[in-house]
Amino acid sequence: MYLAMSRLKVVCGKEVEFEKAWKKRQKNINGVKGFKDFNLIKGNINKEFTLYIFHSEWNSETDFINWTKSDSFQLAHKEPNSQSNLYLGPPDFDGYIGLPDFEGFKVVI
Repeated sequence: MYLAMSRLKVVCGKEVEFEKAWKKRQKNINGVKGFKDFNLIKGNINKEFTLYIFHSEWNSETDFINWTKSDSFQLAHKEPNSQSNLYLGPPDFDGYIGLPDFEGFKVVI
């Protein structure tokens, strides 16, 4: 498993517009080889921005990298400047490789 995760600062007051844009965008990834799941999480809010965390789960890092080179990726990231007024800077990206011994393991407290 590979988890691609980014944090994005959305300008206060632009949250609804941002969420609408992401709902449209997410549809473009369904059916892509190796794609498993996508989540958008709304985080802390301050006077300047609302923090969003978005992550996608893939079968492997290779599947994720292949997607970033695909037409589907280009379509999902088409015209980034048209939404640049929604963000305070670019996303902060991290990628994580799952440890097979822990995949599917859940702790309930």
